[in-house]
Amino acid sequence: MRKLLATATAALALAFSPAANAKGVALEANGARAHSVWGGELGIGYNVTLAGFTLRPMAGAFIYKGDNDRYYEDDLSNGQTRCRDSSNGQFASDAKCDNTAVKGYAKIEATYTLPASIEFGGGARFSSDKVRPYGTLSFPVAPKVRVKANAGDKYYAIGLRADI
Repeated sequence: MRKLLATATAALALAFSPAANAKGVALEANGARAHSVWGGELGIGYNVTLAGFTLRPMAGAFIYKGDNDRYYEDDLSNGQTRCRDSSNGQFASDAKCDNTAVKGYAKIEATYTLPASIEFGGGARFSSDKVRPYGTLSFPVAPKVRVKANAGDKYYAIGLRADI
């Protein structure tokens, strides 16, 4: 949980930094399935737009539940919750019960936007030494905010993108 909080705090700090206030910055927050697990994506990129066409390089973090099931939280009879090691039953540091994992990713998208309407195109996502191509589709829900969906081989995501 601490890693998740730290990642979210860093993303918010980046979103409100002077660089994020520059025209052309794109911020994304998605629920995603990648690396055969469900998680969330937080990313930042830059829109290079000309006559409806956009090239958008992005970078971010995929946040998901890790695979370390050795530690668990035990609810004690006195109302406290403590972290325990399942291999020996002993108490452990609370940090060991945090099973949040984070993987970085980079993406590039090429899209076309119909005036005040849908955006469609394709992209490629690089993470863990693999490149996964995908299709993308979005539509506006507020000024400069879009609902966005990506779908490709072993990669799916749906969420929001804000263009600053």
